[in-house]
Amino acid sequence: MLAMQRVFLIALIFTTLSGIAGAADISKAESKNMKLVGYNDLQGRTAYQPTIQKQGDRWIAYVGHHGDYRLNSQSGQMENNGTSIIDVTDPKTPKLLKHIPGEEGKAEQGGAQMVRICSGATLSKADKNKFYMLRVFGNQAHEMWDVTQPENPTLITTIVKGLKGTHKSFWECDTGIAYLVSGNPQWRTNRMTQIYDLSNPAKPVFIRDFGLVGQQPGAGGAVPISLHGPISTGPKGNRVYFGYGTNTDGILQIVDRDKLLNGPKEPTPENLLYPQVSRLELPPMHGAHTTLPLLNMDFPAFKNNLLGNKGDILVVTNEAIQKECLEGRQMVWFLDITTESKPFGISNWAVPDMPGNWCKRGGRHGSHSSNENMTEVYAKKIMFFAYFNAGVRALDIRDPFAPKEIAYYVPAMNENTIVLETPAGSAGAKLPHTKAASTKAIQTNNVEVDERGYIYIVDRANTGMHILELTGDARKIANWNAAIK
Repeated sequence: MLAMQRVFLIALIFTTLSGIAGAADISKAESKNMKLVGYNDLQGRTAYQPTIQKQGDRWIAYVGHHGDYRLNSQSGQMENNGTSIIDVTDPKTPKLLKHIPGEEGKAEQGGAQMVRICSGATLSKADKNKFYMLRVFGNQAHEMWDVTQPENPTLITTIVKGLKGTHKSFWECDTGIAYLVSGNPQWRTNRMTQIYDLSNPAKPVFIRDFGLVGQQPGAGGAVPISLHGPISTGPKGNRVYFGYGTNTDGILQIVDRDKLLNGPKEPTPENLLYPQVSRLELPPMHGAHTTLPLLNMDFPAFKNNLLGNKGDILVVTNEAIQKECLEGRQMVWFLDITTESKPFGISNWAVPDMPGNWCKRGGRHGSHSSNENMTEVYAKKIMFFAYFNAGVRALDIRDPFAPKEIAYYVPAMNENTIVLETPAGSAGAKLPHTKAASTKAIQTNNVEVDERGYIYIVDRANTGMHILELTGDARKIANWNAAIK
């Protein structure tokens, strides 16, 4: 009996040590073909959207934050999370220039999560020497700021207020047209589209409200799922791609931009359908957080075919909501939209749970968003995806029928990293509580790139902003001839 106990004890020790040896050391960064260049702690604030803008000889990062209440080390005052402005001219030493407080509240109920920047030089009715920032103020308003001197931003005007929701808006810097994700109190959803002409940032001009049939005032029946965000190709492409939903009941809507802006504006069912080119309903357990068009792509696998050797692609990224994979797997989908009336899926991609044991590391595991800056350095070659506890992942998309991962970076946790609250289940369903529900984890929330080729990721769990660059074979794919020095 004693001998058997010894054998069991030795086996148990060996198994435990093997598990430790095979587990990832989450106290250190994990990477492949990507390395850290610089870091800023963002004062320990939970972060959503980074936007990078070249202003004269400087490069400035604008970071929108989810709601919370943190110390501003520059002023010595406690402030509601809002917008951080960081000089990233030297990406090795990013410097916080200013923090602008946002709305009081926690997570998506406060802060100023969304931010877009346009140069006055591109806007037809703006001061050509200025730079302008469009941001949300929590869930209740959209604001316009003068950020010509990013150290000293000034509020120009509140575009619209009294809303019941905001999110991921889009601003065309050449035309000034802005698609504001809003919650008009008269509508039946907390996120729809309010379109404004912001070509003169000081004098916003309202154009129209827009949404899915069933969301408009006075409609009956079930309310379609809320808007998450639009992306426009401007007057040249004449399309706006709307993504609805996050992790359930997603809808992709392709809209004729000219008809949207110039067609009948009263929100009747007929008028809401008038600019619609097509609509695709995703499976019940997937949403459409980001919908990025990749137009006129070559299809190398079919280069010798007479037909179908090039076309238009739309990349739809789902958003993981629940921790510990307590939902359907949220991933990245590639759709062929060459025939716009009949979009269809051609491939998908996800970080598998194993190896890595991602579902048990804590926090959310799954996709959230892609980069949206269409810089020539990476256009139609590489895309970057924020993947919560799996950091940022880089895909070679030159063959959209077979995308493949070429690089990744998972930051190390630090003293600012927190445990995020576990969201409620669908329709308020109670989800099981496990150890991972109270485990700290990296939660890479959004990713963006600049025209120099640097990659910026920000963390939902307060870990800060990391500036990265590609290395090795992955770096060779990018078009460095197009990079701005």
